[in-house]
Amino acid sequence: MSAPVLVFNYGSSSLKVAVVGEDGRHLTDVRLTGLGPGARLSIGGAERPVAPPDTTAAAHLALDELETCGALGAGLAGVGHRVAHGGERFTVPVLIDAGVESAIAALAPLSPLHNPAALATIRAARARLPAPAHVAVFDTAFHTTLPRRSREYALPAAVRSRLGIRRYGFHGTSHAFVAGVAADWLGADLRRLRLISCHLGSGASVAAIEFGRSVDTSMGLTPLEGLVMATRPGDLDPGIMLALLRSGMSLEDLERLLNEESGLLGLAGTGDMREVEQRAAAGDDPCRLALLVYAHRLRKYVGAYAAVMGGVDAIVFTGGVGEHSAVVRHRVAQRLEFLGAELDEDRNRDASVGPEHRVAEISVERARCPLLVVATDEEYAIARATRTLLSRGQAPSVARTVPISISARHVHLTPESVGALFGAGHRLTALKPISQPGQFAAAETVTLVGPRGRIEHVRIVGPERTADQVEIARTDEFVLGVDAPVRESGDLQHTPGIRIEGPSGAITLKQGVICALRHIHMAPADAVAFGVKDGDLVDVRVDSSGRQLTFGDVVIRVREDFVLEMHVDTDEGNAAALAAVGNGVLTSVQGATGLLQRR
Repeated sequence: MSAPVLVFNYGSSSLKVAVVGEDGRHLTDVRLTGLGPGARLSIGGAERPVAPPDTTAAAHLALDELETCGALGAGLAGVGHRVAHGGERFTVPVLIDAGVESAIAALAPLSPLHNPAALATIRAARARLPAPAHVAVFDTAFHTTLPRRSREYALPAAVRSRLGIRRYGFHGTSHAFVAGVAADWLGADLRRLRLISCHLGSGASVAAIEFGRSVDTSMGLTPLEGLVMATRPGDLDPGIMLALLRSGMSLEDLERLLNEESGLLGLAGTGDMREVEQRAAAGDDPCRLALLVYAHRLRKYVGAYAAVMGGVDAIVFTGGVGEHSAVVRHRVAQRLEFLGAELDEDRNRDASVGPEHRVAEISVERARCPLLVVATDEEYAIARATRTLLSRGQAPSVARTVPISISARHVHLTPESVGALFGAGHRLTALKPISQPGQFAAAETVTLVGPRGRIEHVRIVGPERTADQVEIARTDEFVLGVDAPVRESGDLQHTPGIRIEGPSGAITLKQGVICALRHIHMAPADAVAFGVKDGDLVDVRVDSSGRQLTFGDVVIRVREDFVLEMHVDTDEGNAAALAAVGNGVLTSVQGATGLLQRR
């Protein structure tokens, strides 16, 4: 068995330290909760009061406990650190050096409760454990897939660019982990599911996860936005902040109010949901109000995200409150029957999850949209990411480049649609072969007609298929007036339709218009050489004409008859200055290669 990974998970009110084995089991756990006066330390089931004066002391205290019980004696494969805010720079786990430490420190104003504490922990751990490599795993990384519509704020472009203002999202490590666990429990492919993940702890956020990708999330530039939290207010009218500043409140007092004195604490006088529930049951009106506001805000987000994704296949509760509060789950699940999510009160009351039983269903039997409680394990997720990054250096040396081709807008048609557009019995005529065996650019073209405009001379790719599909670029969306989701080829559920005109007739598709998810075709031997498998997501760095660009979330597609090649659309090709696109479906770009990087 390989050496374990030591993980530091610093939250807004706790420090969790775990020694995690390769199979994900926690070999040892140290927990420091309520940091500051009244802090408590637990290890091996025993708990005692402690008083670490600051974050650095808390990290050293945890390491002392681990050394005392011999948990570090066998050596470590690496040390993983949770860092809340990675900004625009950190979209994947990275090895920590002085430059990374400086960058984390620079992001502290955007996450004042988390990044400074994480940085202090990193420095303390690196000083005590200089031999193993230390890796930073960022909460914001999972949300790099946010589309522009949910990522950008309605502020002037110059302001957004100068200050890096955009939605980053947080709790990404937890959201990604519980989404994978939920998919496994449902016996479904995550890439075919629409999930709403509710991470409810001292900090709380909700994420819309469509086909494995974060497409919206409640936290934004900082961890202040969104849900009501223990000490943070969540969504506020910006005019409230302006009014407070005009009233004479200092910027420092405002920051303290928003980060440390609001949320449940501001409403009820305590940030502990357990105490809120107890006092509410005893008749305390401020606590009853806090529960009402907390549940209302979350239920509102659940409904909104179901609309964003055009439906939802499961709703997941996780985090300290999500896993343990039947009251909160009950209140949030009220009135969600229209989504097919109907709560079973007995199951909800009896739900219990943990390392041995990670999932409990709390909806009625055969609910169209299951309600799930999932035990998150950020330490395991961080350990896994750390181990994956460090293992890259042990991989065999192979060629790491992949040819890139630009895929212009095109159409795939069924035999029936070909007949309707070009005449009964018509078969597509091959104009020229394209890179993947058996496929060809057809001589025939069609016209796409959307709500706003039309695009003529759109090439058909043959041979005929079992379903009609139209692949366009983002620029084409605005010309046609359609809203096409980013999808893998063939994933057409909940996509918009379009009218297609040919020389002998026209058809109207009810669905089938997509922006193709960038992907790499590989034969099984290529996948082995690159160390990837079908469905993996990778990053590809491109250097062309002096313009370096990294494409993230490139999906690997493996099949016996595939030829190694990456496909991007015209907008992506232009962004990387790869080449101009002609009328052909695929225009190979000579000499253009990408450097494959495992996520």
